[in-house]
Amino acid sequence: MDSFISFLFALVVAAVVLLIVDKFNVGLKVGGFVNAAVSALAIAVVGALVMWFLGIFGITIGGGFLGAIVFLIVAAVVLILAAKVIPGFEVSGFGGAVISAVAIGVVYWLVGWVVSLFA
Repeated sequence: MDSFISFLFALVVAAVVLLIVDKFNVGLKVGGFVNAAVSALAIAVVGALVMWFLGIFGITIGGGFLGAIVFLIVAAVVLILAAKVIPGFEVSGFGGAVISAVAIGVVYWLVGWVVSLFA
């Protein structure tokens, strides 16, 4: 039961992060909370599939600056693929996907930092 509650909490946080990034107008459009939650779930599934597919070919994303660049490109591709699958979830090109991926990362970091202050 605890893992299900953790999953729901993570899904809600991911949906809120998408809604926040949507308000920044950086190239990501989400239709509302339900659409954001479905989009967050789709992004997680597509991201896992992309990482699995890269792993089949022995491509791993290492650390450091190069690893961060590769991870950013993979995150942008995941956003683009998720936008193809989810109606109402839009990404405006590869540049918008990259900027949105950076914004999502920054907002996640800020949410994690705020939560750590109260934990």
